[in-house]
Amino acid sequence: MYAIVEIGGQQLKVEEKAKIYVNLMDAVEGTKVEFDKVLLIDNEGTVNVGQPVVEGAKVSATVLAHVKGEKTLVFKKKRRKTYQVMNGHRQQYTQIEIEKITA
Repeated sequence: MYAIVEIGGQQLKVEEKAKIYVNLMDAVEGTKVEFDKVLLIDNEGTVNVGQPVVEGAKVSATVLAHVKGEKTLVFKKKRRKTYQVMNGHRQQYTQIEIEKITA
């Protein structure tokens, strides 16, 4: 059983007992969160597509940790102008574990 859920403006495919990373959420580690924007549910071949969301469907999850992603380097250079800039960025994520998908 899996579901397509909108979390933080992104559509993610989730399954029960899966650990996924989403954009940083305002939730304390260890708390339970629910997502009600379920766009699709597949229950062993029976597909239920919402218009735009599936009525009465929810996905329950637990916040495990707040982590940083890998560093992305941004390098800009203009040749023959003695201009070069190096910047780095680390995106912040929230790790959640999907507990239950309710159809």
